[in-house]
Amino acid sequence: MELTLGMYHSFGNDYLVYDCLKNNYELKPEDIRNICNRQFGAGSDGILVGPVQIFGKMGVKIYNPDGSEAAISGNGLCIFAKYLKDAGYVVKKEFVLQTQSRAVSVHYHNEEGKEMTISMGKLYCGQTSPEAKTKENERIPITYGGKQYEGTCVWMGNLHCIIPMDEISKEAVCTIGAELEKSGRFPDGINTQIIKIGDKNHIDTEVYERGAGYTLASGSSCCAAAGVAYQLGLTDPCVYVHMPGGTLTVRVDEEMNACMTGTAECIGKITLSDEFLRKYQIMAEG
Repeated sequence: MELTLGMYHSFGNDYLVYDCLKNNYELKPEDIRNICNRQFGAGSDGILVGPVQIFGKMGVKIYNPDGSEAAISGNGLCIFAKYLKDAGYVVKKEFVLQTQSRAVSVHYHNEEGKEMTISMGKLYCGQTSPEAKTKENERIPITYGGKQYEGTCVWMGNLHCIIPMDEISKEAVCTIGAELEKSGRFPDGINTQIIKIGDKNHIDTEVYERGAGYTLASGSSCCAAAGVAYQLGLTDPCVYVHMPGGTLTVRVDEEMNACMTGTAECIGKITLSDEFLRKYQIMAEG
């Protein structure tokens, strides 16, 4: 009885990779919660499961540390693209990867697959979904520290709320993000980003993710933040988005399609012990 996972990170956003072609056990939500637990498990911001077939294409399933499934993750896609290169599943310079919400195109910048540009698709700024016909949710009033702010919803396979502020901090995004998450307005959850505009080409951001909480980096959040900032006339189409974990380059075109250039690194592999697997009854049915 053995379960081995790859360990990767992208700007400090760390994921475990579970190769389902090399393992025949299907991870359950409680398995994911136990494995991702940083005190009693391996510790991770989530688990990437693949390669799998999604809508007839090679894809990846993305799981948050609470066991819920994420529709998309920019950093998760960078990491999985790196894993596909490391494992020899992809040898071409470009390929298409399917998620639960949309297909993205990946372009490697080097042979080892450490740096890549990912075309993330269209941003729907001011909407809670591509099908949204009304504007009632496009602006969200936010109160923090006795001041009023305004958040903008943007959908890009998952839902984000972007809030420009004069000063940003971990404390602020955690407070605001937790309040939005428990507000009941967003049944499928929402990611929260507070942003500070440096100039036309630089944005600072702090991120609170649905199902994960505070995180050092988020690729999809950077794309959402860049899209809203550009739409509001605060930045140019190409910006450097600075996160606590590092800096991501994002470009948004006139039709609000976003692409991001990021990196991913392999940390190593981890094999879960028989004691751990037995304790949480992981693979008990295998």
